[in-house]
Amino acid sequence: MKPLKIFQSLPWLDEQPKKSVLYILLGSFLSISQTQLEELATVLVTSLVKFLWVASDNSTRVQEIVGKDGLVVPWCEQLKVLCHPSIGGFLTHCGWNSTLEALYAGIPMLTFPICFDQDGDSRLIVEKWKMGVSLKGKRGKYDIVWKEDIAKVVREFMDLDREKSKELREEALKLKAAAHNAIEGGLNKYLGFALIIFRLPAINFTGDLFV
Repeated sequence: MKPLKIFQSLPWLDEQPKKSVLYILLGSFLSISQTQLEELATVLVTSLVKFLWVASDNSTRVQEIVGKDGLVVPWCEQLKVLCHPSIGGFLTHCGWNSTLEALYAGIPMLTFPICFDQDGDSRLIVEKWKMGVSLKGKRGKYDIVWKEDIAKVVREFMDLDREKSKELREEALKLKAAAHNAIEGGLNKYLGFALIIFRLPAINFTGDLFV
């Protein structure tokens, strides 16, 4: 594997319009089924949405399906990618590290939990923080989200002119500001995140924490 293949994501992102790219990471330990992967990849080819997909062990298969319509890599520096101005959304399995990094970057999430505590993380993102939309709620036969449902949700999620999309991005930016204010106010990064997460309903968005 050549290093260029791994690290080419940032130069590619530099060439894309602001908030136009959907970043995709659906787990490294456990990921989606082959059928689900192919449904998702097929939709992305026809959706006209630009995407950067970290596919780990499946990167070759995904690249075969999508051709040159998006960038597929086995790994990237995720926080740098999420903070890049071309990123407009994050399709995520809702792993906790990914969730915190998206919150820090102020990026709305399209949630697709796979296992363990990820369903709870997804509900937190969608229902409590209101900075995400659940894709897995569209599951049909064989526990698969089929391409027709994926296409509709992805297009609406990445449509920056749509009112719901604007609301998601506004909430994401509020949470980003709260996280940054907590950290920049002298809190250790990890302590700051802990306060944000466990006290989030009691935060006002000047960064102050209510007792």
